[in-house]
Amino acid sequence: MTERTELVEHGRLFIGGEFTDPLSTEVIEVISPHTEQVIGRVPHASEADVDRAVAAARRAFDEGPWPRMTLDERIAVITRIKDAFAVRHEEFARLISAQNGTPYSASVMVQALAAMMVWDSAITVARTFPYEERRDGVLGPLLVRREPVGVVAAVVPWNVPQFTAAAKLAPALLAGCTAVLKVSPETPLDAYLLAEIAEEAGLPPGVLSILPADREVSEYLVGHPDVDKVSFTGSVAAGRRVMEVASRNLTRVTLELGGKSAAVILPDADLEAAVAGIVPFAWMINGQACVAQTRILAPRSRYEEIAEAFAAAAGALRVGDPMDPTTELGPLVARRQQQRSLDYIRLGQEEGAKILTGGNVPASQERGWYVEPTLFGSVDNSMRIAREEIFGPVICLIPYGDEAEAIRIADDSPYGLSGSVWTADTERGIDIARRIRTGTYSVNTFSLDMLGPFGGYKNSGLGREFGPEGYGEFFEHKMIHLPAGYREA
Repeated sequence: MTERTELVEHGRLFIGGEFTDPLSTEVIEVISPHTEQVIGRVPHASEADVDRAVAAARRAFDEGPWPRMTLDERIAVITRIKDAFAVRHEEFARLISAQNGTPYSASVMVQALAAMMVWDSAITVARTFPYEERRDGVLGPLLVRREPVGVVAAVVPWNVPQFTAAAKLAPALLAGCTAVLKVSPETPLDAYLLAEIAEEAGLPPGVLSILPADREVSEYLVGHPDVDKVSFTGSVAAGRRVMEVASRNLTRVTLELGGKSAAVILPDADLEAAVAGIVPFAWMINGQACVAQTRILAPRSRYEEIAEAFAAAAGALRVGDPMDPTTELGPLVARRQQQRSLDYIRLGQEEGAKILTGGNVPASQERGWYVEPTLFGSVDNSMRIAREEIFGPVICLIPYGDEAEAIRIADDSPYGLSGSVWTADTERGIDIARRIRTGTYSVNTFSLDMLGPFGGYKNSGLGREFGPEGYGEFFEHKMIHLPAGYREA
């Protein structure tokens, strides 16, 4: 028997560290992608609510205690958030699965515990970050300081709402910034859990606001003149718009955008290990992940064998209710995403690709926004299904001749976010990783380590998240010229 989610309703917004009445009567209805029924209602934040949130963040940064606390004092507060998140991680996982269709069996790790790990890793990075350093300048001694950038607008998507929220809020808050988090209208319910945790953790007034709203309100937020930094995760098209709007105020921007990552299987690879390693990360979050390995590159010498193995593995994925612990692939977040995937499946057939498995709405599902796990063979990398981010359970199997062609195909993409190589020769895999222009790469595995930098080349984004590099995105650099011969007392 699967666990159902009761109707969740919230009537207030979390602005400046407290729950307060919204200035608009507009409401967001949260729809279950499995039942197509309403499972939640929350206020839709208005531009006036954004003004309140940004004003509170501005005051808290300019006049409040948060940026002026010691690092240890801020770490103590963030640690309380992290610890409370760990205690309530199953609650986060259930709510996110109910809203976006991630199978609960995966949601516990991918949606909840991974987000908690982001909070924890940010604390680790903050403890050793070089906030000040002395340098010998050309004209005398220098003191280089890294100071918090100010008010941060953090805009997160619906596919990994808490993971991306943590990736932005944890470093921003630890740096001494204040923040306004704008969450997706598809997944606002888990954000209220985060607001409760933040309130109980003891953040000073004004430091954090959390607003559910649509793209129009997002645009208003990122274009606000009192915002000093925008950290955005979403599509390339939306990222371009964010950059355009933010540029009017020369607001600093970090963009984590889309991907069309390639998993390169070399002729000497252990096929069983490659299938076991790639399949979970090709169809992760039902195919709705920017880092998903959506192109699988197979040597022609083993193409038929590889095609058969991946088609069998994809066809065996259990599709169904995301709350069923045996489910491996759930519904897509919205009807539009289901239709988008089906449109690309039709396009792939028109382009001449061959469906090896899937390609339809599952007959077993009478309702919900489901699409079968789909694998295309006979794919040329010039096809749109191989070049455009589908954000659904649709994977391309692309043949190649030699290693040089595999690298060329992997690189022949407007994206450069992630990738992997599968080989019996680790040194050969590392060499290939060095030659492919992508921000994250794995050899005989797929992982995303929160202590290292994550981000993309090309259209996959600007800047980095995680590690010292991501933490540094929330600082300004100041150079102080010291008198010649100065010695610190």
